[in-house]
Amino acid sequence: MKVREAFAPRVVPSYSEALAWLYGTQRFGIKLGLDNIRLLLAELRLPDKTQRIVHVAGTNGKGSVCAMIDAICCAAGYRTGLFTSPHLISFRERIQANGEMIAAADVATGLIDIRRRVANWETHPTFFEITTALALGHFAERECEIVVLETGMGGRLDATNAVQPVVSVITPVALDHQQWLGQTIGEIAGEKAGIIKPETPVVSAPQPLEVENVIRAKAGVCNAPLRIAMERYGRSPIALPGRHQQANAAIAIAALKAAKIQVDDSAIAAGLAEVKWLARFQRWDERTIIDGAHNPAGARVLAETWRGNFRASKATIILALLQDKDLIGIWSALKPIARRVILPHIRSERALSPAELQTVIGRSSPEISCSVSRTFAAALDEARAEAAPLLITGSLHFAGEALAHLLGDPGGLEDCLQ
Repeated sequence: MKVREAFAPRVVPSYSEALAWLYGTQRFGIKLGLDNIRLLLAELRLPDKTQRIVHVAGTNGKGSVCAMIDAICCAAGYRTGLFTSPHLISFRERIQANGEMIAAADVATGLIDIRRRVANWETHPTFFEITTALALGHFAERECEIVVLETGMGGRLDATNAVQPVVSVITPVALDHQQWLGQTIGEIAGEKAGIIKPETPVVSAPQPLEVENVIRAKAGVCNAPLRIAMERYGRSPIALPGRHQQANAAIAIAALKAAKIQVDDSAIAAGLAEVKWLARFQRWDERTIIDGAHNPAGARVLAETWRGNFRASKATIILALLQDKDLIGIWSALKPIARRVILPHIRSERALSPAELQTVIGRSSPEISCSVSRTFAAALDEARAEAAPLLITGSLHFAGEALAHLLGDPGGLEDCLQ
């Protein structure tokens, strides 16, 4: 499915109204816990007990691993469901069955049903709880055999953790969302390891020793067989660039094997050759890369992948970050590949002020030109006036705004705080 076709609008009269109600539930904030989602899933009689669920947590790479598992299973002939977050442009991206985004009409119908059921609840479900239930309902209607669920944040108290998977998967763990998950990498690892279930196999990426110890301890308590995917996959091409994607592919394949989901080598090769995951070192044209790196670990991988593709050529970076992100850590990772930085004002209410960004970058890197631009469109025009390769990065929310503009439909961005 081509990018432009994927985001072609499919408007039905009630879609925007239903989505407005869902977005309005963000006023309830983020409430980590499983009581409410369990009540909601019980009310909807979800998930379908015949489905095999692959549950994926981690800090970086979990979206790519989910997309790979889904692509391989599609290539093997399974009916698949894929639930990820956040979306880039359209809310519908979050819920895909057999490689197709949920239809606008199905979003509206599902949300209207959930709204009716929870209207008088004392504790209203959150945005993410409702979205999780909507996804599982869609996958049941589409009779999906394999369902891949990406955690929203953390794992232990994430709404997706209310289900019983056939395998639990933990991608690389790093510092992120500290205000919710803990201030140390060990505390964060404990939250991610919370998806491990009794006697259910676990597959993990190679981790820092402190993280690995937490995962091993939790797996031991749960009597859950643990495999750490140490190797990188290199038997066939992967559509997603970067050496880290070879590691992600190895995790995806190990997860399928641990879950005893039958896929042969030809399905693995076909799925990895066709897998699509936007804003992960996405090449828009010969000189423009879009990547949603939003923490220092992700930014370091981005810089490594840049050097692998552009060698010594440095980038004009259009950078926008959210307020809760580690600006100094991210900039330290990106600085070695930067020749110039342009800081646009963006739409997100959570955006860090470009002036604040400029101050921090200017103090640490006075030798690098750093300017503020009134919009992304203006920043893009300014960057394209020069011949240097261009990197658009800083957050997935910003990547979505950039993609909507590049696709010629900036008004089509369905912005979201979660």
